[in-house]
Amino acid sequence: MAFLHVMPAPFSSSRPLAFPTLRNPVRCVAERQALFTRIAPVYDYHRIWKRMAVSWSGTKMGDRVLDVCCGSGDLTFLLSEKVGLNGEVTGLDFSKEQLLIASSRQNLLSKDYFSNIEWVEGDALNLPFTDGSFDAITMGYGLRNVVDRRKAMQEILRVLKAGSRVSILDFNKSDQFLTASAMEWMIDNVVVPVASGYGLSEEYRYLNSSIREFLTGKELEKLALEVGFSTARHYEISGGFMGCLVAKR
Repeated sequence: MAFLHVMPAPFSSSRPLAFPTLRNPVRCVAERQALFTRIAPVYDYHRIWKRMAVSWSGTKMGDRVLDVCCGSGDLTFLLSEKVGLNGEVTGLDFSKEQLLIASSRQNLLSKDYFSNIEWVEGDALNLPFTDGSFDAITMGYGLRNVVDRRKAMQEILRVLKAGSRVSILDFNKSDQFLTASAMEWMIDNVVVPVASGYGLSEEYRYLNSSIREFLTGKELEKLALEVGFSTARHYEISGGFMGCLVAKR
């Protein structure tokens, strides 16, 4: 049985997006939610990298864990397998449409341990949980798009238990010219054309500009340490196209 809990928040500031023709993120809630609603049917890829991110989070059987900016639930489902029937998993996202898709997938997959998942509509910058609530946290492709990355990291730190880890997966902003150029070429010549088949080319064109405005691995490590994490390490994966920040409270 799927549980969908909608938080009474009239505003959400979790994912502003930037298109190539704009220098500032799209901050209108309605625009951002409409954008991710359209992306929802084809938003989940990268399962190998997501498994790596879940593994780096240190999630184990019986844990209570959180997936921030969960989208349609890929990381959430992987966490559910890790914690088992005695664990608890919360998938949080500002997009009700994404959460409805995640809930539908939960029912269709119909695995016993998926009953440990609760879906919550909420804001990554104002997590609706008490301090020290979770044994582990994941975030996939979300930190790059929040309005205030420092605030998002502070909120993650706040709701983590002492000694626990967050694992944040995203596209890697490389400081190597060849890697950065290859990524831009791949997005423009592979990702966007494929998305065009779904009528989503405009939605995916924002990737290059959002990656350019993101932080490098070293900058992500610095941010994590500045907000209070005791350790932080950024791993480049897939030839530097992807990255995963692992930080311990």
